[in-house]
Amino acid sequence: MPTWSRTLREAGVTEPDLCAAYGQQRRFVRRFRAAEYLTVRLLLPARLHPSVVAAVAFMHETDERVDTGTREARGAALESWASATRAVLDGATAPDATLRALADTAKRHPQLPGYVEAFLRGARHEVDYTGFDTEEGLQSYVDGYSLPAFMLLTCLLEREESADDEVFVRCCRDLIEAMQRIDFLDDLAEDAVQGRVGIPGKDLERHGLSVEALRSPTDAVRGRLGQLVAEQVEMTRPPLSASERLVDLAAPGTRPFVIALLEVQELRLRAIGRKGGGLVDGAARPSVPALLGVLARQYRAARRIR
Repeated sequence: MPTWSRTLREAGVTEPDLCAAYGQQRRFVRRFRAAEYLTVRLLLPARLHPSVVAAVAFMHETDERVDTGTREARGAALESWASATRAVLDGATAPDATLRALADTAKRHPQLPGYVEAFLRGARHEVDYTGFDTEEGLQSYVDGYSLPAFMLLTCLLEREESADDEVFVRCCRDLIEAMQRIDFLDDLAEDAVQGRVGIPGKDLERHGLSVEALRSPTDAVRGRLGQLVAEQVEMTRPPLSASERLVDLAAPGTRPFVIALLEVQELRLRAIGRKGGGLVDGAARPSVPALLGVLARQYRAARRIR
């Protein structure tokens, strides 16, 4: 893994203020997304590290603003943040390191501002989120919020010259749907305490379940939830399988990162399937040796490519 100073040089970041801004975002991401940070640093070309770190930090900062307080307060916070972000991308002086790093990344990656705008518009879905009544509601959330958020990262990845943009986005959509379903299942116990879960209400009802039941589970609830989890796992497999086309669309230098991302989701999905109704008591935990095995294999592949 190259030093951070060398990474900045390889990315063409030399101005002291920008180095400091990216350094702050690096520390921020390393603190709240340690595993993802390590994966980026080990598997992606060094020239992409600062940009990816800046995009992930911006995404997290936005999420923090729309996840805190009343619905009205979160909506107001989003509007204020969106206005500040748009102004900076239009050339205004950045008020903080997050937007300073984002603005510089946008200059280096002209495709990014369009995805930032889509993400800011879609963040209203998160402000209004109270769970879903139907599968259509979940799909609307994925289209409106999850995909734009995911594209902040994936639009920075280098692709094969022959890769079709529409196909690439469609594969990203498949992958983020699978990842979002996995997250909703894994966060079931924590979300139930907050009174909202990511499994559509109609699916809960069909299995004789409710958010209230998940908050105070019995063995009977765990049994019915196990059936629902098995059903949800099977619904997740088709988009996850379809997203494997991303491997062929990615340029060789970014392919180990994409493969690792896919393999980790498969490990998470298997762990969720094994835990079944026990998810109401806490998240599933994939095998640590298996996770480290993915990282080690793809690190060796990345080294060979470099």
